[in-house]
Amino acid sequence: MKIAFTTTDRVHINAHFGWARLIDVYEISNEGYEFLETLNFEGELKEDGNEDKVTPKLEALADCTIVYVTAIGGSAAARLIKKGVTPVKARSEEEEISEVLNKLVQTLKGNPPPWLRKALQQKPSNFTDEVGDQATV
Repeated sequence: MKIAFTTTDRVHINAHFGWARLIDVYEISNEGYEFLETLNFEGELKEDGNEDKVTPKLEALADCTIVYVTAIGGSAAARLIKKGVTPVKARSEEEEISEVLNKLVQTLKGNPPPWLRKALQQKPSNFTDEVGDQATV
């Protein structure tokens, strides 16, 4: 599954979703994780009330399962959830992306908490899984 992180330095989860210029995307499984890409966003991102600024982010994150942020507005959070992406607030701006990824890998190996199981169920891993799920119903 894909996990995204709003960041200013590509090390910490330290950016507000709406204001984030950088969002790092990783692929994660119970085997480990791999960096995929950094999404870059330009323009005037600090305009409060400008809902258009989050539209490109929503589209870019559509195939992600979770996005970690330091903060997110209610409207943007609702729009993410509607697309099947679960926003999660970081504990602090000092929380490191690698720490979260390592904890998630360990969690996936064991018994994920209910919120993570729900997030995982929202998105099929790939088309074959989706077809397979429909065939068993």
